[in-house]
Amino acid sequence: MNEPVHIFGIRHHGPGSARSLLRALETVKPDIVLIEGPPDAESVIEYAANAEMKAPAAILVYRPDMPRRAAFFPFAAFSPEWSAMRFALNRKVHVRFIDLPHSHQLADVPADDGTDPQRSSYIPPDPLAILAEAAGYIDSELWWEKMVEHRSDDRGIFEAILEAMTALRQELDENPDITERRREASMRQAIRKAKKESFSNIAVVCGAWHSPVLGDLKSTAKSDAELLANLPKVPVAATWVPWTHARLSYSSGYGAGIESPGWYAHLWQTTTDVESAWMTKVSRLLREHDLSASPAHIVEAVRLAESLCSLRHRAKPGLAELNESAEAVFSFGSHLPLSLIHDKLIVGDDLGAVPLNTPKVPLQRDFEQHQKSLRLAPDAAIRDLDLDLRKEIDLNRSRMLHRLELLDIDWGNIRSGVRGKGTFHELWKLEWRPEFAVSIIEASIWGNSIVDAADNRTVNLASTAHGLSALCRLLERALLAELPSAIQTLIKRVEEESAATNDVVQMLESFTPLAKIARYGNVRQTSSALIDETVRSLALRISIGLPAATQSLDDDAACVIYELIKKFHSSIRLLQNQEFELAWLNCAVVIVDSSGVHGLIAGRCCRILMDSGTRSHDETFIKLHRAINEVDPQAAAAWIEGFLSNSGQLLMLDDILRTIIDRWVCSLTDESFEHLLPLIRRTFSTFEKPERRAIGEKIKRSDKIAVDADHRSSQLFDPRRLSLAMPLLNLLLGDGKEARV
Repeated sequence: MNEPVHIFGIRHHGPGSARSLLRALETVKPDIVLIEGPPDAESVIEYAANAEMKAPAAILVYRPDMPRRAAFFPFAAFSPEWSAMRFALNRKVHVRFIDLPHSHQLADVPADDGTDPQRSSYIPPDPLAILAEAAGYIDSELWWEKMVEHRSDDRGIFEAILEAMTALRQELDENPDITERRREASMRQAIRKAKKESFSNIAVVCGAWHSPVLGDLKSTAKSDAELLANLPKVPVAATWVPWTHARLSYSSGYGAGIESPGWYAHLWQTTTDVESAWMTKVSRLLREHDLSASPAHIVEAVRLAESLCSLRHRAKPGLAELNESAEAVFSFGSHLPLSLIHDKLIVGDDLGAVPLNTPKVPLQRDFEQHQKSLRLAPDAAIRDLDLDLRKEIDLNRSRMLHRLELLDIDWGNIRSGVRGKGTFHELWKLEWRPEFAVSIIEASIWGNSIVDAADNRTVNLASTAHGLSALCRLLERALLAELPSAIQTLIKRVEEESAATNDVVQMLESFTPLAKIARYGNVRQTSSALIDETVRSLALRISIGLPAATQSLDDDAACVIYELIKKFHSSIRLLQNQEFELAWLNCAVVIVDSSGVHGLIAGRCCRILMDSGTRSHDETFIKLHRAINEVDPQAAAAWIEGFLSNSGQLLMLDDILRTIIDRWVCSLTDESFEHLLPLIRRTFSTFEKPERRAIGEKIKRSDKIAVDADHRSSQLFDPRRLSLAMPLLNLLLGDGKEARV
């Protein structure tokens, strides 16, 4: 290559391309390196050489006024662009990005419905997939490995790529859309600019698809200038953010994604004994998960991979051969260990790092300081976090995670369905995603610190929240996050809304979060006295208004009220307040004794009264008898469902109740039984499996006892033997009358 402009067509994220590119750059010794990438990020290229920088990492280009209008440009350690950047920086060689600036590409404002009519739907072809198909390969990754990754001699590789891409573009007669043509025009303009600046040895690193059209600088000069004239432009900013191997499989800012970044990283890091080193990683991973994997397994797996390679006439074993041999040797044909290998090794969960002095908005810096002080380093792998709220550091961790949730940054998700060790425990599931960087930048409009941003955002949400239940849920979140201004605003809104509403359903929905705050506020060191009066008012008003709200409901409405009554009852018990409990039980008495109440609700209230001792077992069974003797069997089934739901132990231990229900079921006609079977099954499905088994065994045993008793009673009466005793019986009676049987 003696020409002043050397064009290197590479595969984005290709370790083979990266190695060949580094060797070519060492040979060419350019005085400037031009890389396909966003020129808006040229000021942050220098951070790639920082000792604290660790790939995978991504350049983020965004509009400060609209942070969601952003683009990521990720780089792995094996990305050719990354290698080119570090090559130039380490040798003090000029380096630039030459793609179409994102100040133009991000200028179009998206429509209100979330779509962007200005944005092109054009998807560039995958040249590697086309070439692989032409060569008879279904898998382009496999073709690339054979042609590049396993190539022992890469001399002339870039000339071959250029020739192949030139032929491919001519064959396809490709006419890309306006954005693609502008991108290529911008790259050519950047090359022209470098030549005008007296750079005499220019290296251009671009996607292989673009390489054939970047060499013609003379005939395209006029059309390029016209294409790039008068483009709309907006201010943009750029920074570096950590990236993950898993996210490398996504389409990036230049539309490239790879299926096996962990495997490519292994190929980049390992130059000799690639297969043995990979199988050693596999073995170590399986042992960490208590699966059998010995050194003998490693040797056998490598031998099998090499045998497969020989049978398939390939130079070296690829990922396909290694996967098949691992499945055969380590897991004996089972696919389950292979899925673990895929997630942890083939894809991987590596997370990059960026220098502390990288340009950031103030909120990002505050967030990183919190991460450091609370020892919550971001991790690409999903992990559980068990917080003990009695400890100051765990309490502060909880507050930060709740604040981030209010900013729509769901780094942590609380596992509400998993029981902790007490009211002072919280269980979280943490998973860091690189796009949170955009979310943090976007959230900076609310404040320069996490607490200020969350507080201001919550106050804004309070101003737009509609309904008492929505306000109460938001108040609960604000208290968990400890946001003083937002709490005061929300309490005022809740008081106003609760005083104005007569909707019992809304009051029921609101009561549960308020009851939690009133009961557990001291655990989080927050004062519950602020809402005590609101809780008292709601408890009494619900108890007064609920009987009327339960009248004449259809099945759907009854189900809603039924679930709310269960939550309300649990909340009343949680508060341990005699005044609230007495008012609620009196309310339940009115509901049970009223006509026109749906059976589901009446049955649940009857059960609550029995459990509390307000109604005796005898009184309860009278109600049960009346309910199951209704003309409508479906109403009876609903009553039983409300009474028995989640109460398998009661039916298992109470023989009288079980007998009543059993006789009612047995009394149903075939038609009624078939009609009610789904309702009955739904009720019994709420019982634990051992409870259902025990109930069935008890009913079976009682039926057997009844059959045996009938059999014994029939055996006690024998007419033939009785006739022999009749004369003596008549004599003993002594009244001259014959005894009759």
